[in-house]
Formats: sequence, structure tokens, C-alpha cells
Amino acid sequence: MQEPSVKTDSPDQDLSSPLGALERTFQSVLDVGKELLARRRMDITSAPLDPTRLLKMCSELLDHRGEPSGIALASEIIRGYNTLEKEAREEFFTGLETEFEVDREAILIAAERYKEKGDRSALTSIIRSTEAPRQKLFRRINMAPDGTRTLVSMRGDLLTHLIENPRLKSVDDDLRHLFISWFNKGFLELRRISWESPASVLERLIDYEAVHEINGWDDLRSRLRDDRRCFAFFHPALDDDPLVFVEIALTNDIPTSISPLLEQTREVENGTRPSTVVFYSISNCHKGLAGVSFGNFLIKGVVDELARDMPWLKTFVTLSPVPGFRRWLLNADLNGIVDPEIIDTVKESVGSVITDEVYNAMIKLCAHYLLKVKSGDLPLDPVARFHLGNGALLHGLHGGADLSPRGREQSGGIMVNYLYDLSRIEINHEALFDEGKVAVSKTVSKLLD
Repeated sequence: MQEPSVKTDSPDQDLSSPLGALERTFQSVLDVGKELLARRRMDITSAPLDPTRLLKMCSELLDHRGEPSGIALASEIIRGYNTLEKEAREEFFTGLETEFEVDREAILIAAERYKEKGDRSALTSIIRSTEAPRQKLFRRINMAPDGTRTLVSMRGDLLTHLIENPRLKSVDDDLRHLFISWFNKGFLELRRISWESPASVLERLIDYEAVHEINGWDDLRSRLRDDRRCFAFFHPALDDDPLVFVEIALTNDIPTSISPLLEQTREVENGTRPSTVVFYSISNCHKGLAGVSFGNFLIKGVVDELARDMPWLKTFVTLSPVPGFRRWLLNADLNGIVDPEIIDTVKESVGSVITDEVYNAMIKLCAHYLLKVKSGDLPLDPVARFHLGNGALLHGLHGGADLSPRGREQSGGIMVNYLYDLSRIEINHEALFDEGKVAVSKTVSKLLD
């Protein structure tokens, strides 16, 4: 199949557009800044920068007052960071942790002053002293072209080093703190993605799909046909690069298997009015935005938009994986939950054919895992925690629903329906977080009897 034609939506094509004018003005400021910076410093070249030199430039940026030259310096830091190898980036992160940390003595002095005076000025001093200088550094780097994108990518790199170097968590905490503000719901734009969307966006869907792999352009086009929908959140600082997207099937029944939803040769009847919306894949697109929650707003926004456009829709449901199930299963003590004689069997790698006894035991164990196994007061499974936290109800469990290698490895082939009852979303949400009570259908709850 022919790939979609590339659509160039560059603002430069419309010289009268506000965005085009803004970008031209910004580029002009940047050019002036580079000239000013070059007069002060003659060592600005295209040569790679080592972490030590890069950290010195970061210190210089913190002390910088001029806006044009500051933007130019931030751009140089971005260029320099992008030239660093993996080991050098870890050294750079370590420097950010040690050289741009809070001043303990300044905090103690400010606290003592507040203890003595207790006025607003003293409180402001405490607040300022407890903010690590690197937060100001990150905000200044963000002023440069592609600053936000670079910082998101930088945090993605940082997360790869955290396990072996937990001291870097303070740097991660600062970036995450800023991202929560920068990527809040007020800055996000919900867009429908279709086959007519720019090719750059479509290519990213193929690259970012994290649940059910998209196998080329034919597969992607199938997922964007009239009986399917795809919505994504975008942020103005990342252009046409989606933050998170959800794939949807419009059907007449609640699905029990993923295969029909992914079938490329299915027949599509024009003019029909499907009754059911099936959310079957949600993919976060940027590792650097881990822990910044906007998927819940995506689901609710899509539900509102579809209900408005197609008021005949009655049922909003997911067909979701259970990514943590087999990992828990392999390490859990199953005595008292299922027949001891089949414990070894249910812990084996799951094939396409199993006995009824083992099938029933697996379904029961999965229900136990989703309803009883917790992280704090919330379900341990990340997908369950997401949907139940959004106010959905645990509606149904289906064995043999995903027999792909990944589906068998993660969940023994089991998939789950989470039902979004529009009249009870907020009630279910409050019950979970206030009482630790999971909304669950009678069919699923009976599995634990």
C-alpha cells in the first residue's frame, strides 16, 4: 500500500499567521543573542562539549541576565548535551545533582528568620531557598528552541541511570515537578488522528504503539477506518509529536478477544450505528514524561467527544491487558486460592491449549490479583490502577483473549473489560480513593467465591 503523502503544515508557509510571526521574531532574537554571545566568548564552535565544560555553561546561564544572549547560551547547552555519549550524560547528571543542589545553610538561616519574625518575607525566603538552582536552570534551558523537547528527552535518559545511581533522583524529582506544571490539562489539545493527518504524526503512531504493535502502513490504515478512531493529546511545545494516544473500535458488542479488533480484512458496513466504544490500546509516547498523568483526561475527553458526536452510543468499555499478572503469579504463594495439585501447572508458560480446570484456575487467580493484590490502597496492576482510578468498573475477564507472545508472557493470554458507566464514574472514583473499594461486576466478584 502506498504510504500517505507528507503534509507540510509549517507556519512559514503562511507569513501572515501569528505563529509564523512569533517564530520569526524569536529567531531574530536568537540571532542577535548569538552575535552578542560571540563577542563575549570566542570559544563557541560546533565542536562537541565535555560534561565539565557543559556544566560551566549551565552555571553561566544561571547568572545570565540578558535575554537574547541567554537564549543563545541555552541553545548551546542543548547542542552540547545532544553530542554527549551515554557515560558522559551520566557524568553531566551527576554534576547537576552535586553542583546545583539546594544550599543547606541558606535553608537553616531562612528557617531561623521565619521562626523569629514569622512574616511573609521570611516565608518567601524559605520557599526560595528550598528550590534547587537546577530548577531555574531547566526553566532557562526551556527558553531555547526545542528546549521542552530536549528536557523531556533528557529526563528519559536520566531514568535509565536511576537504578544504578539513585542519588540522581533529586534531579529527576525537579524535572518531574516542572513537567507536571508544563503539561497540565490546560495546555493539552485533544485531536483526532485520521488517515488524512500529517505523515509525521502517522509515523509516530507506528513508532510509539506500545500495546499491540502496528505492522506497517496497511495495519495502521486498518486501525483508522470508519469503524475505528484514534485520539491523542498534543502540547504546543512539541508540535505534531503526540504525548499519549488511544485506539478505539466501534462495535455492537463487548469484545472478549483482541483478534477481531485488529483484523485488517474485516468488513465495514457504512451507515450503521454501533452501540459500543472499545478502548483497546493506550500508549504513552515519551519516556521522559513518565509519572506525569494525563491519560485519565484523555479517556474522559474522548468519552465526552464521542458521546456528543454519536449520542446513540450506549456502552464505553476497554479490552485491556493485565501486564503484571504472570510476574505476580510466578512469585506468589497460591495455596488457599486454588487446588494445590495444579499450582505448578498454572505457573508454567501458557500455551494455546489448556484444560478447563487450569483455565478456570487462571481466571480465578487473575480476579484475585486484580481485586486483592494492592500497592498501598490501590491495585498493584498498573492498567487496573489506571482504569479503576478513572472511575471504571471491573466488568469481565477473558482467557485466551490475547495469544500473542507478549499477551501470553504478561497475562497468560487473559484480557479484561473495564466498563465506563458515565453515571457512576465519579462515584466509583471516590469510592476507590476514599474507601479503597473497587467497583466490580457480580460476574467477576463471584470468581472469588
